[in-house]
Amino acid sequence: MSVVSLLGVEVKNNPAPFDAPYEFEITFECLEQLQKDVEWKLTYVGSATSNEYDQELDTVLVGPVPMGVNKFSFRADPPDLSRIPNSEIIGVTVILLSCSYQDREFVRVGYYVNNEYTEEALASEPPAKPVIEKVQRTILAEKPRVTRFAIKWDSEESAPAEFPPEQPEADLVADGDQYGIEEEEEEEEEEGEGAAVEGEDAAMAGADDTAGPANDEDAESEAGSEEIDIEESEDDDDEEEGEEGGDDDMEMDEGGGEKQAQQPAAQQQQGTDVMVH
Repeated sequence: MSVVSLLGVEVKNNPAPFDAPYEFEITFECLEQLQKDVEWKLTYVGSATSNEYDQELDTVLVGPVPMGVNKFSFRADPPDLSRIPNSEIIGVTVILLSCSYQDREFVRVGYYVNNEYTEEALASEPPAKPVIEKVQRTILAEKPRVTRFAIKWDSEESAPAEFPPEQPEADLVADGDQYGIEEEEEEEEEEGEGAAVEGEDAAMAGADDTAGPANDEDAESEAGSEEIDIEESEDDDDEEEGEEGGDDDMEMDEGGGEKQAQQPAAQQQQGTDVMVH
């Protein structure tokens, strides 16, 4: 379980000129008292083909973080144009808002950003060198992509389990100790009776013709029940492993985003302003 949960991110100036600062209002909840500050970072992806053009726009340490709902404003400078290829300035790119605790990232929010000219003439025939004064950026704030990571916080108990989790004791426990013990006893009794019947029928003429098909059907029935038990056991294990897996990527739709934005407003009286330094 994450000690810090992101409740909502509101983009303040959107749309805005390309060279305008980025402004966010971030709301998060802290479930335990943390020993260190949390670090928020904004990264601009300068190219879709190489990460060498990625820029770290700004970082901010937030703390000490009290328990409860907290809210703060994050302001970051625009990207350095000299570090972005001219062919990559106009068009769609990505910004990443991430948060880490002791250099361990536990949440990341990605936004698509569309950079386009506001004048139709420039949009239809863009110059080789972009005219930044005429470029407007639009952040698709209603469709962020949120990724969460399980990390170790202040205690060893909070460290995430290995995936897939090791279960050395699982092979030491027989299935009969958990379920199906009565079925196994019945199968053993049937096998004993079948052996006695075979001993008696061995002295009878035509015993193979009468007892053989029935025994074959019993064997097939027993084999089928064993296969079903195994499949059910494997399905249960798969479901348990699925529950213990890492965090999945999630997309917050408009409805989810509005609910998250309203929740901090309702808890604003209980929230605590945190010191940003």
